[in-house]
Amino acid sequence: MVQASEGSPRGGRGITRAEALRLMGLSAGVLVGPSLIAAGCGGGSQLVSIDRIGKEDASNSAKVQLNNSYTHQSSTPSWADGFQKLFTKFAKDHPDWKLDLKIIPDSQTTQEQARLLEEARAGRAPDWANVDSFVVAQFISQGALQPLDQYFDKSEIGGLYPFVRDIVVGDDGKTYAYWWATDVRVLYRRTDLVPDPPRTWDELIKAAKAATKKDSKVDGYLFNGGRWEGTVFDNLAHFWSQGGELVDDKGKPIFNEDPNRTYMLNVFNFLKECVDSGASPKRVATIKDYADFEAAAQAKSVAMFQGGDFEYPPLKDSLPPEEMKKWAISLLPTKNPNDPQRTGTGGWTMAAFTKDPKKLKIGAEFTNDVYVGEGNQVTGQLPTNPKYFSLSKFKDPVYDTFREALKYGKARPGVPVYPEISNQLQIAIGTVLTGESTPEDALNKAADASLAAYNQQK
Repeated sequence: MVQASEGSPRGGRGITRAEALRLMGLSAGVLVGPSLIAAGCGGGSQLVSIDRIGKEDASNSAKVQLNNSYTHQSSTPSWADGFQKLFTKFAKDHPDWKLDLKIIPDSQTTQEQARLLEEARAGRAPDWANVDSFVVAQFISQGALQPLDQYFDKSEIGGLYPFVRDIVVGDDGKTYAYWWATDVRVLYRRTDLVPDPPRTWDELIKAAKAATKKDSKVDGYLFNGGRWEGTVFDNLAHFWSQGGELVDDKGKPIFNEDPNRTYMLNVFNFLKECVDSGASPKRVATIKDYADFEAAAQAKSVAMFQGGDFEYPPLKDSLPPEEMKKWAISLLPTKNPNDPQRTGTGGWTMAAFTKDPKKLKIGAEFTNDVYVGEGNQVTGQLPTNPKYFSLSKFKDPVYDTFREALKYGKARPGVPVYPEISNQLQIAIGTVLTGESTPEDALNKAADASLAAYNQQK
C-alpha cells in the first residue's frame, strides 16, 4: 500500500521501488520490468524512462511532478505495471511531446506541498503537478493555479461529487484542478458478532460491548486515537454529521464557538465513553496506522473498526474466503438517528502552474488519458465522478456502499491554519482518551493554540 499523505492519511509500508533500486546500486531503468524494456531501448528512442515519458528528442517538452505511487515506479507492482502501460500509450499517442518527470517519494508528499507552493510564488513550479486536495484552496487563493475548464468537458466537471467541486472550483466559478481519486471512512464489522449496522453512537457502543461478551478475545471497536492526522480526519466525520464547522469564511478557527463547541464536546465525550465503557480498549490512544485494524481482523481480535475504503482490497486478499464473508461495511453512525452520515474524503489532483497554452493542453490530455478513470482502474482508488463506478474495478457490490458514502463526503478546509488545528485536536483527543484532561479543558487548549496560530498567520 502507499505511504501516508495529508490527502489520504494511512500508514506507510516499506520503501518505494526506486528507493530499493538505489539502495542496491542498480539502475531503475534496467529492472523496472519487461513493460519498460518493451517500450523501447536506449537513447532518444526509449518511450518511457525512469524520469521521462516520450522520446528524449521530442520537439516539445513539459515538466510534470508526480507522486511515486502514481507512476511506473510505484512500490505496488500492479500499480507500477498499470501506469507503465498508460505512460507508454500516452507517449505513442503524442510523439511530439516528452514529459520530464520529477517523482516525489511517497514519504515526502506532504512536505512537498509546502515547497511546491513556495516554488509557485517564486515562478519555479513545474508545468503540472500532483496537488493534494487538502491544499488546493490555498494554491487557488495564492493565484498559483491556472483554470482548466476549456480542457475538460462541461459534463465531466459537472458530474463531480459536490465535495469535489467545493474544493477545485474557485470563487470565480473556474475549475483549477482535476481531483481524480478519493477515499471514504466507513465502519467495518464482523456480522457474526455485530449482525446489524449501528445507526447511532449509542448503538455502536452497545453493539461493541455485546460483541466482547460473545467473544472475550475480541475488542469491540477500534479507531484511530494516536497522535497523527488520521485521528482527526477520521473522527471529524462525527463532528460534521452534527453540522459542525472548524473555521469561518475567513479561515478563522471557530470550533470552540457555539454551536460548534457543543458538537466537538459531543465527539470528545463519545470517544471517551468508548474507552470508559470498555467498548474500545485503552490502546486506541496509541493507534496511528490503519494497518493495525487489518492485523486485528486477520487475528480475529476485533468486532468493529472505523477505517477507509482502501482497507477492503488488502483484507480481501489476506483473509480466507470464509472469514471475509463475515465482514460487512456500512456508513458511519451518528449521534442522532436522523443526522446525515458524513465521511471524510481526501485524495489527489492534477493541477497546472504553466500559462503556456500548449503545455496546458498536453497536461490536460495527460490527466484525462492516464488518471481520470484509467488511474482509478489501476489503483482501485475511488473515482470522484459517479459514472466511473461502472469500471470493472468497482463491480464488487461493496463499492455500492462506498459510492453511497461519497454522497455524504466532506473534505477538510483548505486553510493555512488547518495543520495546526489538526495538531491541537490530535493532542486534545489523546489527553481525553488517556484521562489526562477533561473534554472541556482539552478543547479550550486546542482552540486557544489554534487561534494563536491563526493570528500569527494573518
